[in-house]
Amino acid sequence: MSDKTLTRMDLSDAVHEQVGLSRNESADLVESVLTHISDALVAGEQVKISSFGTFSCRDKAARVGRNPKTGEEVPIHPRRVLTFRPSHLMKEKVAAGNKA
Repeated sequence: MSDKTLTRMDLSDAVHEQVGLSRNESADLVESVLTHISDALVAGEQVKISSFGTFSCRDKAARVGRNPKTGEEVPIHPRRVLTFRPSHLMKEKVAAGNKA
């Protein structure tokens, strides 16, 4: 596996090269898309990107956890968590990449 991480700058560079927008416009476009996605998730909406996957928020109930080191019971408070479910096409692409 590669240690490379895809960053916002990498995305805006790709938009700059493939679409032809200026670097500033490309960075603004990427930032705008990410802001729309995060705002929708904060509002409790589901974000579905065709051929990529679905992001959604899920409410988890309160429960009792256990400290594995001491065995002490600890309450875990209710919370919202972000989940991602990849599309079948994305799963196939990743699986095909593993074979190469």
